[in-house]
Amino acid sequence: MHGEKTGNDALGKDADNDPLQGRKLRIGIISPYSFETPGGVQFHIRDFAKELISRGHEVEVLAPGRRTTDMPLWVHTTGSSFSIPYNGSIAHLSYFGVAGVLTRKWVRQGHFDIVHLHEPEVPSLSHKPLVMGFEPCPYVATFHAAFDTYPLALRICQSYLRSYLANVRAAICVSDSALETARRYLRPSTPMSVIPNGINVSHFASASINPDWLGYKDSPTIGFLGRMGEERKGFRVFIQACSIIARQYPNARFLCAGDGEAEGRKIIETIEPGMRDRVEFLGRISDDDKSRFYRSLSVYVAPQIGGESFGIVLAEAMAAGCPVVASDLKAFVDISKEGRSASLFHTGDHMDCADAIRGVLDDSQRAHELSTEGICTAFDYDWSSVADQVLKVYAGALSGQ
Repeated sequence: MHGEKTGNDALGKDADNDPLQGRKLRIGIISPYSFETPGGVQFHIRDFAKELISRGHEVEVLAPGRRTTDMPLWVHTTGSSFSIPYNGSIAHLSYFGVAGVLTRKWVRQGHFDIVHLHEPEVPSLSHKPLVMGFEPCPYVATFHAAFDTYPLALRICQSYLRSYLANVRAAICVSDSALETARRYLRPSTPMSVIPNGINVSHFASASINPDWLGYKDSPTIGFLGRMGEERKGFRVFIQACSIIARQYPNARFLCAGDGEAEGRKIIETIEPGMRDRVEFLGRISDDDKSRFYRSLSVYVAPQIGGESFGIVLAEAMAAGCPVVASDLKAFVDISKEGRSASLFHTGDHMDCADAIRGVLDDSQRAHELSTEGICTAFDYDWSSVADQVLKVYAGALSGQ
């Protein structure tokens, strides 16, 4: 999936390898999810747009919801959204009323060379341009989702999905798991590529250490990042494992970043009340603090129990040089190169998770190996490489191949 690159190639700057041959595009990107609420797809769209803009392309993004003061000027919104449970989370979408008219008007007036739709199978804005007879420019679609159990709603709508996704000129799937899902509702003739999510490796690798979060041999810091109230993020598994670690490392600190402190405290009370004062809740942290978080930890733990198609948090932690312990979900097995760059444990097994954490804390050589392997792995996901691959898909779609 990833080729080795050196020199200018590694930076995507070599004109001889530019699939667009120097052509600068006007690109429209449509998000199905509101930018008001942070999420992996939104972060992916935002960072990819920044990479494209840095290369001289013009980019506009359309998303559901209201506009906030921290949104870039190139992000446009519909002004409203609604919330529904989706794939173990809460999705903020825009579908009813004038959403379709607004979206198609935005596409028409944008005079884009290409429109990039994210998750067009989701009933939201990315769904709306795919109307028979409305194709002012080629459509490329990225599919992020992977399901442990294929949803009944998608099974029922499978024939319909294949019909209206026929306008998609080329498909990108962020992992093999996402590809397996997308094949169910894409036509076999649709060109499909597996291109991972991207990260800015240098941002994480060069982050400064936060002394308040820094772990030491006798007082390590073990970290979790995610929405604690979502069962699939595995916070319950994390706390159960940490309660075991706390007995061996009485000075260990357990740092939890992300939304859901109230839900997290309730989980701690029902599982291990004695951990109440051992867990530190940091709340939602900025991008800069997230990179410092990874850089400062003794171990980062990704205890997710399902619903993960890629595992961007693993790539980010690896880029920061942090030893990673992760559940053995297929997406995590893939990104860790079969466990070479992360210590894997049986999904949902808190005792195995604790053993994996201890294996890193007790063995400095093992921790160093994971850190070194992780940094090497992270470069596969740097935007300099990932954006080149997406632009190659754009070039194919524009040429009709």
